This record gives sequence, C-alpha cells and structure tokens, in this order.
Amino acid sequence: MPTALADGFQRAIRGLRVGMNPTCLGVATGMTTSPALSLLDLISVRQGQTTGQALAASKELVESADRLGFTRYWVAEHHNMPAVASTSPATELMHLGQGTSRIRLGSGGVMLPNHAPLAVAEQFALLTAVYGDRIDLGLGRAPGTDPYTSAAMRGHLGEGQLVDREGNRIDPVEQFPQHIVDIQALLSPAGAAFPVHGGRQHVMHASPRVDEAAQVWLLGSSGYSAQLAAALGLPYVFANHFAGRGTSAAMDLYRESFTPTEHGEEPRTFVTVNAAVGATTQEAWDLVQPFVYQMGQLRIGPELQAQRLVGDDVESVMTEGHRRIGESMWDSWAVGTAAEVADRLRGIAQEFGVDEIMIQPIAGAGPDDPIDRVPARVRTVEALAAEFGLERS
Repeated sequence: MPTALADGFQRAIRGLRVGMNPTCLGVATGMTTSPALSLLDLISVRQGQTTGQALAASKELVESADRLGFTRYWVAEHHNMPAVASTSPATELMHLGQGTSRIRLGSGGVMLPNHAPLAVAEQFALLTAVYGDRIDLGLGRAPGTDPYTSAAMRGHLGEGQLVDREGNRIDPVEQFPQHIVDIQALLSPAGAAFPVHGGRQHVMHASPRVDEAAQVWLLGSSGYSAQLAAALGLPYVFANHFAGRGTSAAMDLYRESFTPTEHGEEPRTFVTVNAAVGATTQEAWDLVQPFVYQMGQLRIGPELQAQRLVGDDVESVMTEGHRRIGESMWDSWAVGTAAEVADRLRGIAQEFGVDEIMIQPIAGAGPDDPIDRVPARVRTVEALAAEFGLERS
C-alpha cells in the first residue's frame, strides 16, 4: 500500500489491535447479545463492468443474505452517477428478490421529492402483491443527486429548480411531510380523499389493492427527520454510514419525541454502517481503498466515476483533501477481521441502543474477480452471519 494512505490505515489498525481509543473505534468488550443484521446496497458499478453485471453481483449478494439469515435487504436511490446503478428501487427489488424466500426487501430509500406519491404507493403495492408482507418502503427527503437532475426527474427544468406552469418555484422538500401522509393513505383500505372542483372529494387507492401494506420507514441524517418520524409515529433509520456524526443526538430526539399512532406504538429504529471483512485487518483495509477514494470524489471531485479495482494505485490520484475525508469517516466504519467487525457492530448496537444493524458492504473487487461478482462482499456477509450465529435456511 502506498505510504501516505497506508499511514492512515495503520493508525486505525493499531487501534483495533491494541484497544487504543475504544470509544472512537467502537471496540466492544463484554457484549453478550448480538443485533440482527441487514444489508444496504447501492449496486456499485466498477471499472469495466456493465450495469447488468453489477445487478448480477447484487443478486448473488441478496440471495446469500437471504440464505444466511439476514433480516432486510434495501437498495438506495441515486441518479446521474456512473458509479451507482441503483436508480429505481422498486424496479430493482422486483428483479433482485426473485431468488429470495424470507428476507425483507425494501428501499433505502425512495427519495420522495423526486416522485409523485401515487406512483410510489402503486410501485410498492405491486411489490407487496408479489412478495407479500416482506416489503419495506423507506422514504427520504434528499434528492439523491444534484438539483438539476432532481428537477429533471419530475419533468421540470428551471435554473435547477422545479417550477409550475406559470414559472413559480415549487419546493418538493417542503411537501415531504404531506407526501408521506398521502402515501400511507393511498396504501390504506380507506384510501386517500383529495379535494376537487366544486367542493367535492375524490377518493383514490393505490393499485393493486393488497391485504397488508408495505411497512413505511423514514430515513434521515438530521434532527429534522428524527422529529418528523417521531411526530408521525413511524420507524426511523439514521444514515450513520454516510453522515457518521450526530447519530446519538438524532436517535435521542426521535425516542424522546415519539408519538404513538396507528403506525407504531413505540419507537423503532436502527442504524447503518459501512463494513468490510478480510482474512487480516490489513487485507480488509486494502479492500476498501477504492471506496475511500469514491467518498472523496463525492465530496470534492473529480466527478464520480466507476469504482476502481482493489490493487489500483489509488494513492496516485488521491489528494490530501481526499485523505482527510477518508480519515474523518473511518471512525464510523467497521473494517477488519470477522471478529473485529463483529465486535465493532455489537459496540455500535450498544452505543445507540438498537437491536438491528444494517451494513453496507464496501469491499471492492480485484482484477481477477468474475466481472459479474464481488466475492469480497459475499465473504463479508458469510463471515458476519457465522460470527452472529444467524439462522441459515
């Protein structure tokens, strides 16, 4: 590994090995219980790989997770990013879930400002018709892209903003709380009543109608999302894998502010974590180098492209800014041997008081790996299933 990048990795490795800074690194001791495990997938595209091949790799991942006893598999929504194939959660889940039998399938999440509530409700009603009560509908208010692309998602282009027919600005983020309520109503047996001309009301239902609606979750990385989830009585997921800061404050705010509703009587929450398992601690950090560089690209450029391969000379293209971004995020990750990562995840569960952790496997692919597979990610899932004693099918 090149010297500068290796130095940062080695500092984290030494902390894991000798127990330095256990609060920061999350090395837990004396843990007797284990959280349930779930998966988050961005369907990363690497150099030389087509979108179809990336989807094939994700299909192997979700089928492995299903067999090994993981609780959920969620896909994200991002747009106009060559490195990410996950643009349409409902479409992807319809395909990826075909080889599964018990794992919950969901969005992590649908970026609601990009979509009409009825369209989202009907997509997830259709998923429920196919997969029964295994569907989660995670909703977020971020665009998952730049403002110009977000505007284009809804057919409006006006200086990067949504506009109505008269050119007046529309802010879909401001409509987010109401759109959540609309989706829940559209999925309910009673349907949603909307005012129409003449003071009448028109009742709509999401089609197809199903016996049990998808479970709605609210996603976020701020106090706003925590408060909104609490006010609506919804389950809440904090994007710890991306934010890495403010998790405790958001979780506390959610629990303290929670209002029981028909959608939930008690607070229900978990957190997300970037994770990778290697045969050795050093190997695990080597496997995540391409992801480290991508996180730097996402924040300071250059434009995010298909993920580099493990073993590429990442150091040659990384700036000091990229390195600082990587170092600022490592503390919230779980990278190491299977035992180290399991301890880290148990520590996170204990720290935030959750009984479920959703990992995003971030190990990259090597030049000799099959083009439609990412073996290191599957190995991460297999190793953690063994460490946590998950029930195989």
